[in-house]
Amino acid sequence: MPASTTTPTRIAVLADSDTRWKWGALTANRIAPREDAQGPLALSGFLLRGRATPTPRQLAEVGVHADSLREVTSVEFLRAMAEEEYDVVVVALVGGGVQAMLHGLKRVWEGREKRPVVVTGYVGVVYEKLADGLLLRHGADLVLANSRQDAERFRAVYEGVGADASSVTEVALPFLGGAAYEGEHDPYTVVFAVQPSVPDSRRDRTYLLNRLIQHARLHPEREVLLKLRSKPGEHTTHIEEQPYQKLVQRLDPPANFRLVYGNMGEVLDRTDLLVTISSTAALESLHRRIPTVVLTDLGVREILGNHHFVGSGCLASWDQLDAGHRPVADAEWVARQGVVADGSYETAFDAARERIAKLRARPGGLAPLTPYYTPATAPGYLPGILARHHLGPDGSPLPGAPAADKEPGPVRQIVRRAARGAYRHGVQRVAPVIRRMGEL
Repeated sequence: MPASTTTPTRIAVLADSDTRWKWGALTANRIAPREDAQGPLALSGFLLRGRATPTPRQLAEVGVHADSLREVTSVEFLRAMAEEEYDVVVVALVGGGVQAMLHGLKRVWEGREKRPVVVTGYVGVVYEKLADGLLLRHGADLVLANSRQDAERFRAVYEGVGADASSVTEVALPFLGGAAYEGEHDPYTVVFAVQPSVPDSRRDRTYLLNRLIQHARLHPEREVLLKLRSKPGEHTTHIEEQPYQKLVQRLDPPANFRLVYGNMGEVLDRTDLLVTISSTAALESLHRRIPTVVLTDLGVREILGNHHFVGSGCLASWDQLDAGHRPVADAEWVARQGVVADGSYETAFDAARERIAKLRARPGGLAPLTPYYTPATAPGYLPGILARHHLGPDGSPLPGAPAADKEPGPVRQIVRRAARGAYRHGVQRVAPVIRRMGEL
């Protein structure tokens, strides 16, 4: 992929949450030509308007600089892609959003001599809806797999339905890094990394919180941190109905227990033991060779995602941790998960960069995007996915779709903020009450 100091590689990233912005923006930096690492990479960020649109604090926490950043609807993004020139487009959305954008981009780039390379993938561990999510991402030029294991599974799914699997490209999680663990800190620090949606019940969350507080009381010489993903009023990729901040208000934690926010990498800099249910924070921790525990207290279950860590050597319970257990990760398992703790991380994205370079250099430009799902192959499924993004079966905007020719006025902005606030209140206050009433 040619690059020069005068012609920067232009990459657009479309994301719909804080986690996907982190994955998309960091992926853009990883897949850019090596010459761009210190120089001319022009990164344009697009945030898909919705319930989980990142706040300025969440964006700052990622620590990636974008040359421009704007909030858009699906139709507005497609219009920008029709009017602006890019070399690569990274689509960091949930599966249905990726599929809608693939059809929309195919339409807006019709007749264009050259089009950008389209890249998509997953933000972390893929432990559910494998076939559904993969087929919704089919049609991108590169479907990134974060590990050797994922690459094998992805190709098997595509080949199993007769779809082209050449887009599957093995990389690693783009947010790995930081200094390797070299020994205990003073004080010894235990970090529990929470997830917004796992577990989802108040009872299970209260149990985990009580055990964390109990661990702090049993080990007053340790610092015990509850690492939170979002502050009150913010949303993440997944809905959080029972925020830990709210639950901890009813308890009386000791002085060596604290709530922390911020960049996960900075928290890991002082971590001696990382504890979680199944968060990708575990992979970040394993990459640094930090002792890492995936809890079994609530069972090893697919719904929790901790089944993904079977064979890792990291599964343990709070009783074991209270007694001083320190897990040792299985090296072979770690190597298959894209963690690359062996020092080869710098080359993990070479294959993606090479594929992008070949695609951009293809004589006559790239062929039109060809998703597996079409009105012919999935007539009962695809139209509904497209309609949720105000697109018709051919990828064109439906009548009444949000306009892109002007910024929303003050009244519209106020209404939008009020609607988001009402949604969050409904999720975190009203929905749990209705659920409890239904259990009476």
